[in-house]
Amino acid sequence: MNAIKELMAQWMESKEQERQAVNRRRKIEDALNSVIGVDDRHESSKTLRRDGFKVKVTTRFNRKVNGDRLQAIAAEHGLMSHLGSLFRWKPELNLKAWEAADASITKPLEEAITTSSGRPSYSIELEKQGE
Repeated sequence: MNAIKELMAQWMESKEQERQAVNRRRKIEDALNSVIGVDDRHESSKTLRRDGFKVKVTTRFNRKVNGDRLQAIAAEHGLMSHLGSLFRWKPELNLKAWEAADASITKPLEEAITTSSGRPSYSIELEKQGE
């Protein structure tokens, strides 16, 4: 087997083992939630000490903010001045619009952008016969 084929096969095997490990861990966590009596209707932290183990379970809510809707509501109710203290604003680059914009606009703004290489991501699957 050539080197690249072997590496791709190893990668696929590792990804499958990783998926199975995550699924197994989540099933164990679900069982622990039942045994410990975790209440996921509230954000809280609970610590259990038993049989030489210390388990800390933290429940949280996931929150997503629709920035456009938020600003519209705040403007409608005169609350714009509170947004800076109640919310963190994370500017993200709209690369398609950036690349389409005139250099007279983007050139001065480049100083605010740091570009670095990210880690490559892979998706490797076996080809189906006949493809």
